[in-house]
Amino acid sequence: IPMLVLLVLVAGVLIFVARRSAASLSALETSERQNRFLALHDALTGLPNRVQFDRALEDAITAGRYDRCAILCIDLDRFKVVNDSLGHQAGDALLKAVSGRFQHCVREQDTVARMGGDEFIVVLPELESRRQAAEVAERIIEALGAPFDIKGHRLTVTPSIGIAIYPDDGSTADTLIQHADAAMYHAKDAGRNNFQFYESRLSTL
Repeated sequence: IPMLVLLVLVAGVLIFVARRSAASLSALETSERQNRFLALHDALTGLPNRVQFDRALEDAITAGRYDRCAILCIDLDRFKVVNDSLGHQAGDALLKAVSGRFQHCVREQDTVARMGGDEFIVVLPELESRRQAAEVAERIIEALGAPFDIKGHRLTVTPSIGIAIYPDDGSTADTLIQHADAAMYHAKDAGRNNFQFYESRLSTL
């Protein structure tokens, strides 16, 4: 009987240790998954961050399945007014809502990333025509046209979008981003809430 009691106690201890080890391993795996996610995603919106966007753009440029890919630089017009008038919590809530609408405007293979603040960027791989990029920009403008209900306030926000096409507007990721950014500022100069394709003359403005 004493030996049986001892065996039962030992078995109980082993089961306890095994369960604790399994729980610790599960917690470690969960933590590692979260760290991997945070390394590639924006903490506020859950969208891909600059690191993941850079990878997607390089893949799109080097894939070679189609002749073209495109990037869209997006800036929310007068977003600072929301932060200044309603506070950063309202601004953050609006950014989350905007991010959700962006994801419904793109194809499964496209990548929507947040670059910081109210700046977003989209990579469109496997592009068969410039018109496809324009259609995505049009969907984004239309999607943001409906007001947002944010913390008891009905808010509207519009985008200015610049588009650069590979290889027409540049052969490297840095050049494409620079040219899409120039086109985005051209969209702002053209009255906001519109999209503009990059043109070589923009580099001299």
